Amino acid sequence: MTQVFDENGVCRAATVLKVEPAKISQVRTTEKDGYSAVQLASGSQKEQRVSKAHKGHFGGAVAVAREFRARKGYNETTEGIETGTELDVTVFEPGDEITVSAISKGKGFQGVVKRHKFAGGRRSHGQKHSEREPGSIGATGIARVLKGTRMAGRMGGDTITVRGLKVLQVNAAENILVVSGAVPGRKGTLVEVFETPA
Repeated sequence: MTQVFDENGVCRAATVLKVEPAKISQVRTTEKDGYSAVQLASGSQKEQRVSKAHKGHFGGAVAVAREFRARKGYNETTEGIETGTELDVTVFEPGDEITVSAISKGKGFQGVVKRHKFAGGRRSHGQKHSEREPGSIGATGIARVLKGTRMAGRMGGDTITVRGLKVLQVNAAENILVVSGAVPGRKGTLVEVFETPA
């Protein structure tokens, strides 16, 4: 993350994203495949790490391949999209409203205070070591713990989608996209960027 100044001189928190140019490797249609989708391939990989089928399908040893289904409100259909079309950072313009999706940072096994924002127990009335304990978890009548009760456990590593972000800058020379606000994930996380429908 960094900060950038807009045309009005207002300082905005921003995230810098490196955009790898991608190529449309396959277009799926409802008539042929049963659903509409576009398959994108980007990056490069060592030849010995990929199979012949992989190289044949993508036209080389690509590092990342993702399929994006046509969704209501985004792209209703794949008409007019051709295989082999190159996509890069220039598909976005400053001011575009976007939706960003990525896998969040993994935080390991965490307690209820950090994981679910529990307040913890008080130090008065004979309680000595209950600052970060969950408290009561069961119901007396049914004598069991109810399904879905918030407890300690693995935190993070989930797919998070953030809507309503804006493109602040587009650097076509270095394939860099500067986005307002925070984006989920650590450094090096693969981020999916969609244009938010009007």
